[in-house]
This record gives sequence, structure tokens and C-alpha cells, in this order.
Amino acid sequence: MDFNLFMNDVVNAARKDITEAGYEELETPEEVDQALNRKGTTLVMINSTCGCAGGVARPAAANAIHFDKRPDHLVTVFAGQDREATERARQYFEGYPPSSPSFAFLKDGEIVTMVERHDIEGFSPVDVVNKLQGIFDEHCEEV
Repeated sequence: MDFNLFMNDVVNAARKDITEAGYEELETPEEVDQALNRKGTTLVMINSTCGCAGGVARPAAANAIHFDKRPDHLVTVFAGQDREATERARQYFEGYPPSSPSFAFLKDGEIVTMVERHDIEGFSPVDVVNKLQGIFDEHCEEV
């Protein structure tokens, strides 16, 4: 099997997982600026192809949003794939080192908090859902 074809399949499956869950994919710096400067609350899922992204972060991203309170906007950037978009998104996460997979929570374009890789790797999807929903409960409006 050709490694590049295999990796394309892995990347496409990872993209599909998160967009089918309802997240808007941001592939350019311009899309990032437009999305992250919207009023309201925004959850950014920094996607990747690692095992903890597929086994923990993406399932948590898909399930956490089924809650009484949730962000106004759900977006994703793909680390290692859409490099310029990811770098632009990380400029909004002041005070946090690059981390993928991870989740950034913003309000009116300003970083509030992050769930970083060390908060994901070694945890179950349910653990990460609980972390995300705790953030939603504190900062989001009821839907």
C-alpha cells in the first residue's frame, strides 16, 4: 500500500469525523480570522491524525455539544495539514503553547481557556466531554 494514499485516507476520515459532528472547517488564515472574530462563544477543535485525536478528542468533540449549554460557534483547524490556518488560529490562543489535539474556547474573539493535549491524552472521551461541558456550563447560554 502506498503510504501517501493511506495518509490521505486517514486525513480525510479525520476531517469527515469532525465536520459530520457539526464543526465548520477553517482551511485558510482568512477563514480563521472571520470565524474567530465573531461575537459570542466559539469552540475551536485543533484536529490531528494522532491516536488520541481519533480515539478521544474527536469523539469528545462530537458528544460534548449535546448539552443544555453549548458554544454559539463550532469550528476546527487541522494541525499538520492546514498549516497556515492552524498558525493563525494559534495566534488567538495567547498564553498557551501549540498543542494538538486540543480545544480552545473563545468569547468575542478572546481566549478564555483551553483543553490541551495533556488534558486529552491518557483520558477517556467521557473525561474530555466532562471537561468541555464544564466550560460550556460556566461560559455559554442555554439553548
